[in-house]
Amino acid sequence: YGLTEATRYVSDLELLSGVEVEREEAEEAEEGGTETSVSPTLELEFVIPIFDTGQARMRKAELAYMQAANRMAEKAVNIRSEARSAYDAYRSTYDIARHYRNSVVPLRTKIEAESVLTYNGMITNTFELLADTRAKISAIMLSLNAKRNFWLADVNLGTAIHGGGANSPEGGDAPAAAEAGAEGH
Repeated sequence: YGLTEATRYVSDLELLSGVEVEREEAEEAEEGGTETSVSPTLELEFVIPIFDTGQARMRKAELAYMQAANRMAEKAVNIRSEARSAYDAYRSTYDIARHYRNSVVPLRTKIEAESVLTYNGMITNTFELLADTRAKISAIMLSLNAKRNFWLADVNLGTAIHGGGANSPEGGDAPAAAEAGAEGH
């Protein structure tokens, strides 16, 4: 845009170089030859338009500049949005994993230990002991999945903050592919 504004009154600038060769044939039959002269040429041409003030080129350059500025502003908004959503996912998965670690798994462990004690005292049967042990194992598996989701969210947050997000060509689809591939485990 600045270059177009600086050169708006000069539309064409040309630097031409070449060699000019002239041959003259002698008119008299006695000489019977031709005379050749070679001269180098160097020309600088520029056109100053009389009626063209460069308004069309200026408007086109200004619109291209504004379009690029708007694309950059849109990209900044998208990056901030991606970082916010990645942080929200990070924080929520952290809270879920912490809840499993601090509350659910210790509670299930204690319930299972008490169930073993009641089984040893012959108060409950084997099926109740197995159900409590199965519930403890399920809580541990859910805790492990919550930790896994937390670490995936941590990776996504890191890529959103430091670059290489989901829209980048470097391969921001790796955490999504890992999540999709390990879903059944």
